[in-house]
Amino acid sequence: MATSPVPARDDLLTIIFTSIAAYILQNILHEGLGHAVSAWLSGAHHLTLSTVALSSDIETRWISASGTLVNLLFAAIFWLLLAKRKRYKPTTHYFLVLAMAGNLFTGTGYFLFSGVTNFGDWAAVIAGLQPHWLWRLGLLLVGVPAYAASLIVVARALQPFDQAGAPPRRIRILCWTPYIAEGAFAGLAGLLNPLGWFYVVSSALASTLGANAGMWSLPGIIRRRSPPTAEQVAAIPHSFPWIISVAVSGLLFIVCLGPGLRWTR
Repeated sequence: MATSPVPARDDLLTIIFTSIAAYILQNILHEGLGHAVSAWLSGAHHLTLSTVALSSDIETRWISASGTLVNLLFAAIFWLLLAKRKRYKPTTHYFLVLAMAGNLFTGTGYFLFSGVTNFGDWAAVIAGLQPHWLWRLGLLLVGVPAYAASLIVVARALQPFDQAGAPPRRIRILCWTPYIAEGAFAGLAGLLNPLGWFYVVSSALASTLGANAGMWSLPGIIRRRSPPTAEQVAAIPHSFPWIISVAVSGLLFIVCLGPGLRWTR
């Protein structure tokens, strides 16, 4: 992070791999630390953890809700890290913003998704509760303002990247590239899942492309806000360590979690 003008263009390859790293973390937090851990603590004897879903021999409202709740918890943690005003390097700063955005959009977006489609984690949470239409309406009443607020939070976190004199395309690239990169990687990682193509479309792609749809509106929100802040982030450089480490992590993510990790006790 620096206060000097952007010396060069942001490195697109580093942006792509940083986006993938943020997606992998968000996915593991949701499916692993959220659903899988809560299922294990609830007494499940058979678990299958993949990139698109958790399969368990027991189902409870708590297990269904835990993925979203973990995402919201870690979104708050990343927000606090960014609020510390620590002088992070540009790539690290960008990763923290994307990690916060991914967890925040997934957490708040699930209320909207389940309220509209009656499918997904929060549809399972409210299953059997009557009157059902009122519970679905409640999800929408929570989801709409929560998602709108998340857009403002992420826009503020990205504001330091909108440097004085920087071309508008910079913030567009930083917002739109992760949407495309994460969606493509989510689809690729879901191809080996044991639950079939339905969950690639309804879970992996819906939760990624749907939840992150707000990324498309962020450049306009940022540009409509106050002028560039005094705290400004320099260009994201080409980072060989980031690219290699994320490439290895991504390969392990696909090979190990793609077909599903099975656990029995």
